[in-house]
Amino acid sequence: MTKMIIRTDTVEGFFDRAKKSAQKSDRGGSFKKSATFSFEDPQEMFMVLSEARRRLMLEVMNEPKTITQLTHKLHRDRSAINKDIGLLEKIGLLVTQKISNPGHGIEKRVQAVAPKIEMIATLG
Repeated sequence: MTKMIIRTDTVEGFFDRAKKSAQKSDRGGSFKKSATFSFEDPQEMFMVLSEARRRLMLEVMNEPKTITQLTHKLHRDRSAINKDIGLLEKIGLLVTQKISNPGHGIEKRVQAVAPKIEMIATLG
């Protein structure tokens, strides 16, 4: 995937975009390699994508990092980083992979699902 779009939108807007995509598919049109994640409430979007979580996502967009690397780079507690990674992974913005760390067991490597994330919030 080349881009993830996070936006605020109504249910009607969601179905309007889905209808347009279906019509494009029926005409044999091609699609960009992107995905859209919608929130009905802008406040919920800003709550889920807090400043700390946005900084975490920026750290792993270009290069995967381990949780240990993230705790040092972001100067945050390991449990807070794990909690944020769990939420962002659950909604599909991050993925994790367990990797071997010779002599130290297993580490979890974190990376973004796309190298670009576009956030769109419409108020009113």
